[in-house]
Amino acid sequence: MQLESMYQDIILDHYRNPHGRGLREPFEAEVHHVNPTCGDEVTLRVHLENDAAGDPIVSDVSYEGMGCSISQASVSAMYDLVIGKTVPQALEAGEHFMTLMQAKGDMSVAEKLEDELEDAVAFAGVSKYPARIKCALMSWMALKDASARALSVAQPATPTGGHTA
Repeated sequence: MQLESMYQDIILDHYRNPHGRGLREPFEAEVHHVNPTCGDEVTLRVHLENDAAGDPIVSDVSYEGMGCSISQASVSAMYDLVIGKTVPQALEAGEHFMTLMQAKGDMSVAEKLEDELEDAVAFAGVSKYPARIKCALMSWMALKDASARALSVAQPATPTGGHTA
């Protein structure tokens, strides 16, 4: 099918020419995720800045990783999708990607999510192969983890009482 061939080309392009690769500073959180099934891994950093309304924006996602073309292309496609988005918008993109990975190759799901996922919709075919789904999801799980850590650093706990200096 021509569509599947195009999707494979998009994945290979992200693998060969990764967007956002390389660990950068500043960052609020760094996580390291490993897919124990195959050994793929990614170290991912998230840098947040607040927009004019005070909402946290994903201003940078930097990473280093090793593994199959699926895992490494997925983090590149994710980078393009989440930069400049609010944290809730970035996490919502992750939920859309999870829905795509649960579609078991149903291309109607990919068609519905095409606008939200942009290049990441190319991973629709991966959802037919349960062993590869973890490869595609690894970076998205790392982003979710790093975002939660970054938000906890950016928003200090409210004092619950007692003496404050």
